[in-house]
Amino acid sequence: MDAYLLIGGAHTRKSTLLRCLTGCFNRSVRDIELLRGGSVKLYARVAALQASRTEPAEFIAEVTATRCNAVALVLWPEANPLDAKHYPDAQGYIEAFQAAGWKIAKVAAVGAHPLALKQPGLARFPNVLHQPINSSAQLIRAHFGWR
Repeated sequence: MDAYLLIGGAHTRKSTLLRCLTGCFNRSVRDIELLRGGSVKLYARVAALQASRTEPAEFIAEVTATRCNAVALVLWPEANPLDAKHYPDAQGYIEAFQAAGWKIAKVAAVGAHPLALKQPGLARFPNVLHQPINSSAQLIRAHFGWR
């Protein structure tokens, strides 16, 4: 399973960007063309997992049931302040995904949050609030290697 992550704090257009990238309103399966050729069957989940109170294991099971070979999702950098044990920070989710055998394909950190991840494939997009959404989506699409 290849995972594409959008990580950012509140009001950094994460969900809007994922909607632009996938055409998905909430959660859906999409075929995404890759720049290198071919395509992937991708499950997209727009709401940040911490905000929607989705535990890592619960999300892994949800994605597994779709039989997709890729997933795109949104995370907050920090844990859910009301229940950090069940809804950890981005690093906690990433570790759970990797323990389940997922490959973190690419990570897009949006906004100016000082994200402390040391993740291969991480690119920062601090100006998403100061440019048109389609411009930000185009940059992230290129980073993800999507057409």
